[in-house]
Amino acid sequence: MASRSERMVEAMLEDAALSLDELCRAVAVEPRWVQERVEAGLLEAPAGEPTAWRFDALAFTRVRRMVRVERDFDAGPELAALVADLAEEIAALRRALRRGGAG
Repeated sequence: MASRSERMVEAMLEDAALSLDELCRAVAVEPRWVQERVEAGLLEAPAGEPTAWRFDALAFTRVRRMVRVERDFDAGPELAALVADLAEEIAALRRALRRGGAG
């Protein structure tokens, strides 16, 4: 579950985007951590140099989730990305159920 400060960051990102450095500070990782996962295809980033990358609220949430899985469970990046994929899919299914009147 997201902390109050994490929810505030997500709310602020609704209309904004974080640079690579801002994202790294927000989730306490080095820029190389993000770059390695982008290069491996586990995170999406716009084309171009890392200094020009911008990350939205969905990317922030995905990175935060991956960091937690890797740290808390000593998981590899691929497993952390799979967990993030599954969590995103569950959230999308729940939204679809709510739109459909169920749940």
